[in-house]
Amino acid sequence: MPGNERPSPWWAPARHQDRRGFLLARGAISRATRSWFETQHFVEVETGVLQVSPGNETHLHAPKTALIDRDGERLVRYLRTSPEFACKKLLAAGEEQIFEFARVFRDRERGDLHLPEFTMLEWYRADAGYEAVITDCIVIIAHAAQATGIKQFSFRGRSADPFADPEMLTVAAAFRKFAGIDLLATISGANGDRAALALAAADKVRIADDDTWSDIFSKVLVEHVEPQLGQGRLTVLFEYPAPEAALARTARHDPRVAERFEVYACGVELANGFGELTDANEQRRRFAADMDEKERRYGERYPLDEEFLEAVAAMPDAAGVALGFDRLVMLASGATRIDQVVWTPPAGAS
Repeated sequence: MPGNERPSPWWAPARHQDRRGFLLARGAISRATRSWFETQHFVEVETGVLQVSPGNETHLHAPKTALIDRDGERLVRYLRTSPEFACKKLLAAGEEQIFEFARVFRDRERGDLHLPEFTMLEWYRADAGYEAVITDCIVIIAHAAQATGIKQFSFRGRSADPFADPEMLTVAAAFRKFAGIDLLATISGANGDRAALALAAADKVRIADDDTWSDIFSKVLVEHVEPQLGQGRLTVLFEYPAPEAALARTARHDPRVAERFEVYACGVELANGFGELTDANEQRRRFAADMDEKERRYGERYPLDEEFLEAVAAMPDAAGVALGFDRLVMLASGATRIDQVVWTPPAGAS
């Protein structure tokens, strides 16, 4: 742009008109998605934005605020990064099939695929395996494409047919295929062998002295695996390594992997789901380890939601998934940036 001329704001009529087609597509996808959930007898829920804990993963960052009670005491609260904790409490309460279009918040996120405030479509099935919510994801993505009439998703030179049968690929198979690494050989039980993975990945990615097993795993995933996923058709990447289980249970057939999956289209991650962990002691152990690492890296830690941990012990076997709704709308509408598909982009959007 010549000189110091600033771009017009998103609410300038001409600029809004350029985005309006994408926004109308968003509405069509929302309606189609809600209609599908209704046919499947899901209940739509609305959970609170302000939480005692925003989540306890190492690299998850949340905006922080405070409430003032009637005695004048300041109560620290966080804007949620996901409705997961609240939804699992509802499963413990007896709900069986629930979904939510949730406004969620993340610090340290901004780009063509990231916004600090965005919409997460999250749903849960009680008494179901994670294969059920994998199937749900594929159906919902196809319904989004049907709602806009698009035949093919495209992004940054990659394309994917949203109606084709998806590619089913384990994480171990993806690491062998795209990086030449035997990932499972670097895992013992639920623990990663940092030295073994560093040796295997030494010629693949740059490794820092303080990189953990998970850091090296993430670098290989981002640089060598993810760009190859969701090309020509969707990819379901499943059986994540146990050190990356997060809130998923370990697979019964192999303790080195967990019932966790992600869905990709055009190299873009659309969804992240779990066969849910119901062992509260194990969940507490994972959270504590992640918060120790967060404090080491970032000098902060988030509190544990003790009510959530109680709910984990009380909830039924279940499967759940979080889908980035804005990303899905972007691909299904033909947009090229995520801020084109939200009605009021954040300050600083280009």
